[in-house]
Amino acid sequence: MDQQAKIFVAGHRGMVGSAIVRRLQGAGFGRVITRSRQEVDLTHQQAVHDFIGAERPDYVFLAAAKVGGIQANNTYRADFLYENLIIEANLIHACHTAGVQRLMFLGSSCIYPKMAPQPLKEDCLLTGPLEPTNEPYAIAKIAGIKLCEAYNDQHGRQYISVMPTNLYGLNDNYDLNNSHVLPALIRKAHEAKVRGDKSLVVWGTGTPMREFLYADDLADACVHLMQSGYSGPLVNIGTGTDVTIRELAETVVSVVGFQGELTFDTTKPDGTPRKLMDVSRLHGLGWRARTLLKDGIALAYQDFLKRHG
Repeated sequence: MDQQAKIFVAGHRGMVGSAIVRRLQGAGFGRVITRSRQEVDLTHQQAVHDFIGAERPDYVFLAAAKVGGIQANNTYRADFLYENLIIEANLIHACHTAGVQRLMFLGSSCIYPKMAPQPLKEDCLLTGPLEPTNEPYAIAKIAGIKLCEAYNDQHGRQYISVMPTNLYGLNDNYDLNNSHVLPALIRKAHEAKVRGDKSLVVWGTGTPMREFLYADDLADACVHLMQSGYSGPLVNIGTGTDVTIRELAETVVSVVGFQGELTFDTTKPDGTPRKLMDVSRLHGLGWRARTLLKDGIALAYQDFLKRHG
């Protein structure tokens, strides 16, 4: 990417989008375009077409999405399916009609079948049933991947898709009803510490295994792939290592400084038993994650204290 390229980051106020903006600006890209939802509502087709047609960016990072954890995904099923479908359809089509050649669509590891062989390879997409609790979100993201592939096949575009593993980092969502497991644990551990609680309740059995990637590492991978000119099939982005939810909770309480004991509410859902990404394709393209989990959690906790402490 040329330093003077015009780059639109959709979803710049979210954890992923803000990390991509930081990475681009840190690398000296001076023409990074952002718009808030109040300025351009990505669910409004005409507004998106007018904006993209007027700006005509050289590159687009599509990080805008309606996101949440198990409870949010399962409760707001229609919202997750509709809003994600409409955002990606509006933006991808508007970019095509405006002549944008390079776009990166950010998906999620939940696109893969619930019982797919571990670690999850890119070619296991659409080989089995999805995890029921987040099926609407996954279907929307699969549609986005296929939409990119279709524009590439039919129109010769270079619209690529990347599948991040579970993410955490700066600007994360700490709402206990709608957040993912790691930020929820950070908030719960902090509040339990402040109250002087004797125990901290964690949803599920603690046995599911999850992989966690620091959002700024994801941003670095995204920019690396775009700068390299990669235009191949979808790419998993992760660390290639995972931990149990129990191990994650133990690391969080260690970082936060909560002194009580952990208890597990086995009446709550576990979700998928394991979600580890096969990142051999990513490694072959010259990129590896750098931030260790405990170090990343410490950075995230400091950000939490600044914003919510």
